Amino acid sequence: MSEQDTKVLKVLAKQYRNIASASTEIINLQSIMNLPKGTEHFLTDIHGEYEQFNHVLKNGSGAVRRKIDEEFGNTISNKDKKSLATLIYYPEEKLEIVRREEENLEDWYKISLHRLVQMIKRVSSKYTRSKVRKALPEDFAYVIEELITEKEEIQDKEAYYNEILDTIIRIGRAPQFIVALSQLIQCLVIDHLHVVGDIYDRGPGPHIIMDTLCTYHSVDVQWGNHDVVWMGAASGHYACIANVLRMAARYGNLATLEDGYGINLLPFATFSIETYGKSNCDAFAIRCNNKDYNAKDLSLDTKMHKAAAVLQFKLEGQLIMRHPEFHMEDRMLLDRIDYEKGTIRIKRTDSLEFADYTMLDMDFPTIDPKNPFALTEEEEKVMERLQHAFMSCEKLQRHVRFLFAKGGLYKIYNGNLLYHGCVPMNEDGSFTSVEIYGRKYSGKALYDILEHYARRGYYAKEQKERQAGQDMIWYIWAGQGSPVFGKEKMATFERYFLAEKETHQEKKNSYYKLLENEETVERILKEFGLDSKDAHIVNGHVPVEQIHGESPIKCGGRLLIIDGGFSKAYQKKTGIAGYTLVCNSRGMRLVAHEPFESAQAAIVQESDLFSHAIEVETFPRRKLVSDTDIGVEIRERIYYLEELLEAYRNGTIMEG
Repeated sequence: MSEQDTKVLKVLAKQYRNIASASTEIINLQSIMNLPKGTEHFLTDIHGEYEQFNHVLKNGSGAVRRKIDEEFGNTISNKDKKSLATLIYYPEEKLEIVRREEENLEDWYKISLHRLVQMIKRVSSKYTRSKVRKALPEDFAYVIEELITEKEEIQDKEAYYNEILDTIIRIGRAPQFIVALSQLIQCLVIDHLHVVGDIYDRGPGPHIIMDTLCTYHSVDVQWGNHDVVWMGAASGHYACIANVLRMAARYGNLATLEDGYGINLLPFATFSIETYGKSNCDAFAIRCNNKDYNAKDLSLDTKMHKAAAVLQFKLEGQLIMRHPEFHMEDRMLLDRIDYEKGTIRIKRTDSLEFADYTMLDMDFPTIDPKNPFALTEEEEKVMERLQHAFMSCEKLQRHVRFLFAKGGLYKIYNGNLLYHGCVPMNEDGSFTSVEIYGRKYSGKALYDILEHYARRGYYAKEQKERQAGQDMIWYIWAGQGSPVFGKEKMATFERYFLAEKETHQEKKNSYYKLLENEETVERILKEFGLDSKDAHIVNGHVPVEQIHGESPIKCGGRLLIIDGGFSKAYQKKTGIAGYTLVCNSRGMRLVAHEPFESAQAAIVQESDLFSHAIEVETFPRRKLVSDTDIGVEIRERIYYLEELLEAYRNGTIMEG
């Protein structure tokens, strides 16, 4: 036995002090290995749409309703099933309505409690008692455990259970108990949540989504480019802050920063009014899908929108000059403007030739044509104050630390590969080599080095190292070689200032042309250490245009793109309101969602989010815990426990 193994056994011996306790744990772990694997839930490209996100999370993309159908079959009506589902999703809100409208509240409590207890029994059946016990709400842990545990010694079990429920109603605790049971059902239906990127931007409530994720029982996040730019802003990076500001203004979501995060935008608003008060801001119209947007803010928001855009283009130009290795000189555009002709000279999208295009807006009071990327004194001051506000925001910092703790650029989980965008590839299917600070990386190594620098950009103490990391965070957001961006360029400037639509095009990486190629998918999986024919790739980032017949299922189901337009800004393009993926012990199911009206409509009308499910794969045999990553960990633990047993028996280690 190696010295390392001996150390492991000595540590285990402190927890399992004799043969009996070690044997009991081996039996317990071996039994867990034979339970069905937990249900995984995959979401991506949420983009601040918190109401739909919360609803999909509550209903488990239809998993809760499926459990209701399995449990009750034809014994209760479809109306009662809808009512029970709504109660599970929104217990507090539903109780308010019931208390106002129900004539016989006690009977309603009895029926609802019995049905909820039945549901708890069903959804907890695939877990060990210890796991269920850990999930129980503290106030009602003992009572729930009594209700869901079979009591063989009790002859009249029904009377026993009825007495418990009657007592709960009699002492006035039924509402609180219903809330606890409903939330427990939500928790047990989904064992683990994967968010495959882009929580932020476009929609009004990314901060609400992040609050929910921070308290969710089991979750991981694969960073999307929109998450990364917020992470850069939280680290204090000027160019990232300007990007976050511009997008918040563009989509009418400055309230996310002001009210959601408490970031003081008054200095920036004052600067925008003073600098762009008389400026032409026609190119900076607000594209808002938020029903709560206050139209009185429109004039100010367009000025702030333009101010943020100009700051962004200046700061990005400075950054690109600092890093010629980024090879992004074509994104330095302010120095290509001819102010006399009102044109700009840029490369044509369809060739390497340059052409002159007429600018839609030439009113730039802060740009010095001789030094276009320099900030004015006022711009420098406003950026310093914004940097301080972002870095001092406790809530934003807490959310970003969560993303670093629970997230990364990719995740290998239960034999599947999860990432937001793409693995950068050349036309021939080989991995693109990207230069990162003097060295070239491709495939998995590119992901790893970019994530390393992103973490340095937030956590490093030494200023030079921190700055290098922050600049790399910006590159992850918008660089041609970034796997989470995956396009030739970000045509932000062209979309604002040029009328010609061909200049707005953002050419996708060759990866997206090769998705149906089995050899390509196999190469990617092998690059990340996955050789199994059962492995899948799950990613988002590029909306699947179902409205035009595009399918999210690629390469015979080996690769799944599950961005279907959670964001309202994309729903006309996709024709639906997002895809989600559910993987349980029996197979994988893709769910296409219709647009979500509101939580209020779902509560009052008991209208669930209509979803169409597609069976992606049915497993030839039911997958067990032994087939999962947790199974690998348990197997290793069993090995060492058995070694500990042997050490006790041969006297190498003495029993406690």
